[in-house]
Amino acid sequence: QAQFVESGGGSVQSGGSLRLSCKAQRMILSTFISEDMGWYRQAPGKQRELIASSFASRNTNYADSVKGRFTISRDNGRRTVYLQMNSLEPEDTAVYYCNSINTLRSWGRGTQVTVSSWGQGTQVTVSS
Repeated sequence: QAQFVESGGGSVQSGGSLRLSCKAQRMILSTFISEDMGWYRQAPGKQRELIASSFASRNTNYADSVKGRFTISRDNGRRTVYLQMNSLEPEDTAVYYCNSINTLRSWGRGTQVTVSSWGQGTQVTVSS
């Protein structure tokens, strides 16, 4: 059975960028090429939503909330779907998943994206 492995998440500050990757495992190449693929996300306390679609026809589609900031792409030879995320906002904080669109398969573990308004800070240690 096909399995998706997401990676690339992390913690960034508002305005930052991340690039997510999703590798389809145990899926033959011809199936992947013909598959409409999507990136989904689930924020705390909210339902999972489809935010970006990459169709086998090479067309793409985006939810209004990410349009103009996120870009979905795919490398069929590598059976991999990417999501370039720019101008990240705290509202983008969620676990991000990929999956087929027309025939949902088993969900992967996802990759956590955390966007904070504050920077991560820097530790200062003074010793005598």
